[in-house]
Amino acid sequence: MLRRTLLTILPVLALPLLLPARAGAQSPRGATASGPVPPREQGPLLARAEAYLNGITTLKARFLQLAQNGGSAEGTAFIARPGRMRFEYDPPEPLLLVASDNQFLYYDRELKQPSVVPVGSTPLGLLLRREIRFGGDVEVMEVTRNGGFLGITLRRRDNPAEGQLTLVFSEQPMELRQWLVVDGQGRQTRVTLSTIETGMPLERRLFTFNDPRFFEEERNR
Repeated sequence: MLRRTLLTILPVLALPLLLPARAGAQSPRGATASGPVPPREQGPLLARAEAYLNGITTLKARFLQLAQNGGSAEGTAFIARPGRMRFEYDPPEPLLLVASDNQFLYYDRELKQPSVVPVGSTPLGLLLRREIRFGGDVEVMEVTRNGGFLGITLRRRDNPAEGQLTLVFSEQPMELRQWLVVDGQGRQTRVTLSTIETGMPLERRLFTFNDPRFFEEERNR
């Protein structure tokens, strides 16, 4: 039932964010930003967050994903900017999510079934752009600060029905710690990062799902 539901909603949801999974993990504390920043004071904060994100070439982190229904999943996230991302879920979840070549792959290892949608149909695709800029086709809905955390809520200006993406950063040092997606139906999913590393080499084979050998490796796991 879970997999059938996911396959029907893939074209409109941010893939790595909205996959309700096994229950049991507790909600992270202290990383939810609140308290609006006046528009006249937002400029330097947005510029600092842009500079940080654009300075990331590679990132590896553990993630904890919490869905609105209380389900949770953990795993390892890899980002290689621009354009590439991989979410590897810990067992018993059989799910794999990979972004590359302007496509998002959802792969169920148990069913051996891949599904692909455009990166542009997912809010998280904003993080994979060659240049991240809070402006133009990206509309800043709100900027908040609380307890050393900065929150920036965004949506695509030309597709507001897609939903909103909130990025949460620690300010000292500046570091992406969490994101929250609210889809067009109001469903929320939160992903929290920990054990964050940046600047390391990542093998290209992690993201090359357009190579048939990629699936052979996955089937042999």
